[in-house]
Amino acid sequence: MTGASRRSAHGRIKTSSSGGDSLRSSPSIRRGKGKELVSIGAFKSNLKILVVLMLLGIAIIYFVINRIVVSHESQKPPRVITPFPAPKLMDLSMFQGEHKESLYWGTYRPHVYFGVRARTPESLVAGLMWLGVKDDMYVMRHFCENSDDLSSFGWREHNGRDFGRQELVENDMVLETSFVKTKGDGSFGYGGDWSVRIDVKNKGLNGDAKRSAHLFFYLADEGGSVLKLGQDALDFQGSSLLVSGSREDVGDWQIHLRSQNQLETHYSGFKTPHIYNLSDLVQRNLALQARKFGRLQLSDTSEDSSNIYIFQISGKLPFTVDIPFVSGIREESSNVEKRLTSLTGLPLSDLLRKKHREFDAKFTECFNLSEEHNSETMGVGKTAIANMLGGIGYFYGQSKIYVPESSQPESRDNFLLYWPAELYTAVPSRPFFPRGFLWDEGFHQLLIWRWDFRMTLDIVGHWLDLLNIDGWIPREQILGAEALSKVPEEFVVQYPSNGNPPTLFLVIRDLIDAIKTEKFIPTEKDEILSFLERAFVRLDAWFQWFNTSQTGKERGSYFWHGRDNTTTRELNPKTLSSGLDDYPRASHPSEDERHVDLRCWMYLAADCMHSITELLGKEDKFSKEDYHSTANLLSNFDLLNQMHYDKDHGAYFDFGNHTEKVKLVWKEVISENGHLSRQLVRKTFGKPKLRLVPQVGYVSFFPFMSRIIPAASPILEKQLDLISNRSIVWSDYGLVSLAKTSSMYMKRNTEHDAPYWRGPIWMNMNYMILSSLHHYSTVDGPYSEKARAIYKELRSNLIRNVVRNYYETGYIWEQYDQDKGTGKGTRLFTGWSALTLLIMSEEYPIF
Repeated sequence: MTGASRRSAHGRIKTSSSGGDSLRSSPSIRRGKGKELVSIGAFKSNLKILVVLMLLGIAIIYFVINRIVVSHESQKPPRVITPFPAPKLMDLSMFQGEHKESLYWGTYRPHVYFGVRARTPESLVAGLMWLGVKDDMYVMRHFCENSDDLSSFGWREHNGRDFGRQELVENDMVLETSFVKTKGDGSFGYGGDWSVRIDVKNKGLNGDAKRSAHLFFYLADEGGSVLKLGQDALDFQGSSLLVSGSREDVGDWQIHLRSQNQLETHYSGFKTPHIYNLSDLVQRNLALQARKFGRLQLSDTSEDSSNIYIFQISGKLPFTVDIPFVSGIREESSNVEKRLTSLTGLPLSDLLRKKHREFDAKFTECFNLSEEHNSETMGVGKTAIANMLGGIGYFYGQSKIYVPESSQPESRDNFLLYWPAELYTAVPSRPFFPRGFLWDEGFHQLLIWRWDFRMTLDIVGHWLDLLNIDGWIPREQILGAEALSKVPEEFVVQYPSNGNPPTLFLVIRDLIDAIKTEKFIPTEKDEILSFLERAFVRLDAWFQWFNTSQTGKERGSYFWHGRDNTTTRELNPKTLSSGLDDYPRASHPSEDERHVDLRCWMYLAADCMHSITELLGKEDKFSKEDYHSTANLLSNFDLLNQMHYDKDHGAYFDFGNHTEKVKLVWKEVISENGHLSRQLVRKTFGKPKLRLVPQVGYVSFFPFMSRIIPAASPILEKQLDLISNRSIVWSDYGLVSLAKTSSMYMKRNTEHDAPYWRGPIWMNMNYMILSSLHHYSTVDGPYSEKARAIYKELRSNLIRNVVRNYYETGYIWEQYDQDKGTGKGTRLFTGWSALTLLIMSEEYPIF
């Protein structure tokens, strides 16, 4: 096009120069000058066109490239739901092979009273229901519920891998459920075979009168595969094939029922993708049968292509049933009957006794409790570790992550779905918190690694694999339909601006210290080092997320994000991300806040990261962060005191925009429908100002827990005085969460929120404080004897109170009353309350 333009311009000029009389005077001179003008004019005209065309071409190219880039970017998921770009920890060879298969089957359904599943997304799932009695009416027991008012339930023994024994007590009936796995000769199925024994006994409260019990044992295929009903499932004569099927993971399998007692059996089959509503299906089926025939029994019918079968087992107390599962059945070499025999009757009894002895021996080996503890105390210790291990669950699903609705104009949802992920984790409480909580898990693993460090690495690895590209981990994991069914919708969505105490560093640091003190043999040490080498990049990203997203305005300061600065309903806006929910902070949330507990968590994290780099011997190759310098900054005693220490109180406080003059008052409001109602709203009577927040409590002792305070400092004595002062936090049952002199002590936060971290005694914080008391009692300093005396009395108080409550109520509790020491909150809270066992054995983390 450029050449054609040049020629066209030249032709036009030439024609013009020969056509007009006005250009004909002085022809020789004018003719030469005309040629020069034509040449220059043509060049300038062509150059302009060339430049315009080049610019136009560049613009088109830029537009096309931009569209391609934008199109490519629009196809990429948002950063918040993009996995961290590094090899997964769960792909390490240590988590494959025998280790993975040994953990395949387990009691990984903590939310039900008894359940079995495999560590795979679409598993065969087994479980138990029974008919209980409440207010003279039958009620179905299936999901663990505080409202069921069982006298007691929980694991009495569990080794986390292939054995567990549980006791459930309701009124005059005791159910004992035992679970055991084997991988014997002829077992070709992945994960081996397993068996369930259910003993049903009468407590004898009704004299010699024998009562009936109705059990409902079920098997479901989450993947929807059709199950085949056994031909003799109805005609029970001591042994029946209940149901069979085939799966890619375990091959052909069968599940049987065997018993020496006179029993009646019935069944129902269902086709449904949901298993979280099984108890509803059973109750509807029973109710229909009762109306039609006046009998309390299942219908002995099944829907076409049923993937769920429920078997009713009824009999007079006492009776025992064995339910063995065999897999990998091959016609040419199955030995099915031999394997069934080994998992039922006397052979099963012998195997369970053997597992019981092994559990006792390992408990003694791992925790080595001194002779100071009586049999009752030892029993609580065994219950603590058994329920911690028996409460481990496997979950699979997608977290819901908050995003503003405006960022998703095509959707009405205010959330995005995280990538599909699996999580193998301990849980705080089977009845109330049967799912993964990030900050709880670090405390759980302080106990579990001493029992089985490989299980701890597996669990920590699963958590770190949930890290997104920004280095954030959702703090509460509500994965799968069953988990979602237990959580109100408003609490499901996770906020990517909010963190949670990084307690996984607590257990990693504890493992490192165990390596340094030679508690592991060389091969075990190598496994841990291999884990840390791969984990480092994720731990580094996690640290950097905190160190950028949660930093305060001053160097070395941090504050928890997520507090609501617009609420008028809360006495003190909650700090859920801190884990200490309603613990009082600055009255008016702002970016000027400095939270002393988060600063100390960051010190722990930086110090742990520095220890890892030292241990791996590659300090300069892993991260841009100088963790040694960061740890030194955050442990700088003078800087800490400048930011957080109050000389008048002798205590460490948060800093923020605060006034003590706030309270909840009743206010009449008119709702949208015009009705008049009363609400408790917050009223401020004084102007807030930037200052230290004068609330003595658990947060105040974080520098003490972190052992930043020098052993010879008079400030250490101030902390010891606060801890041991009965008018402040001391009680005969443990240290209360907030000083009795605090303006917020035992104050409700809203009309519906009772005080949570404003007085009650919590075991995790008591354990951390006790740990530092033990530390300061063993290092040289003028206050070591004082620390020792406080340590001994506090330790004794904590153990005695937990043991007393257990034998009075049948449970270990979430928290304990600040005045009477009685259990409070949810029961069977064998998450961090199980740390009582480490207090008994005097096992504490080293900072």
